[in-house]
Amino acid sequence: MDSRKIALLAGALVVAAMTAFFARSLIAGSATPQAAAMGQPVAPIDGPEVLVATRALPIGTILDAGALKFQPWPKELVDGAYFLKDQTNLQSLQGTVVRNAITAGQPVTQGALVKPGDRGFLAAALGPGMRAVTVPVSAQAAVAGFVFPGDRIDLVLTQTVTGGGDGQPLKVSETIMRNLRVLATDQRTDNQVGEDGKTQVRTFSTVTVEATPKIAEGIAVAQTLGSLSLSLRSLADNSAELEQAIASGAVTMPDGDPKAEKAMLIRLASQPQTGNTTFATGADVSRFQRSTVPGKASPQGFTGQPTGMTASPSTSGPAPAAALSMGPVVRVARGNNVTVVPVGGKN
Repeated sequence: MDSRKIALLAGALVVAAMTAFFARSLIAGSATPQAAAMGQPVAPIDGPEVLVATRALPIGTILDAGALKFQPWPKELVDGAYFLKDQTNLQSLQGTVVRNAITAGQPVTQGALVKPGDRGFLAAALGPGMRAVTVPVSAQAAVAGFVFPGDRIDLVLTQTVTGGGDGQPLKVSETIMRNLRVLATDQRTDNQVGEDGKTQVRTFSTVTVEATPKIAEGIAVAQTLGSLSLSLRSLADNSAELEQAIASGAVTMPDGDPKAEKAMLIRLASQPQTGNTTFATGADVSRFQRSTVPGKASPQGFTGQPTGMTASPSTSGPAPAAALSMGPVVRVARGNNVTVVPVGGKN
């Protein structure tokens, strides 16, 4: 191979090496371009602000401050029945009742709400199949007025149980109803707000609650047995009791349907409850009170008689000494024959 070809080959190698070096430097020095997403600008809604629901409002819901808000709405979709911001006092709508179900984000129409004092207000506040029951209470038994329409309460029955013996009667209190929704206090179905914007606390003598027909019957009977007191429930109690019912198997949740599961949770959390009552006797708070009540004694001092036997009063004066030594006995009359039958004691 001649020197000319060798020189050309060497020059080609040098050019290739320089080209590779410059290409590598160029690639390493330049940053990788980032793909930037072009966001579409959100066009402002051209229209007035109307009143919408912040959450789902089923029939019978008593509105509070967090249930409604104002939101811009396209002016071509604004209906004459909507509540406009410049024409609505939001505070005046608190305590009204939802007559027709409203979904979250849906505008609230004037026909969907019933105001306190309107005809049919209390009937609209009741759930399907429910009844309104009024209970007389004292100021002390009404949580000093800190119970308002929309709250949930328990009913506590306090009564005196008489029995035999020379001791004092049994004093006992018992939680007979749980998770009752308050519809009204006295004749007020809304919460009064003072000039400072805060809810005013006032005592009342009656409270109207929502109950099933069976619970309404129980409340009517309970009023004749003793005095009723209100016990205000925490908002967290419903969820805790619901979780306990699910864990115990008393409630079966639907599988694979989130909407059905949510509807069932709401229904169970708002349902009044009876059974599994708790109670406290006088002995639980004082050592000088009873925990039970003794049975009433018969005129002869007997505590009872066997089934199927007829006890007759004594016609021959005091019982014989032999009968008294046997302990409690029953005198059974068969025609003119009277037989003394021991029912216990020493032989």
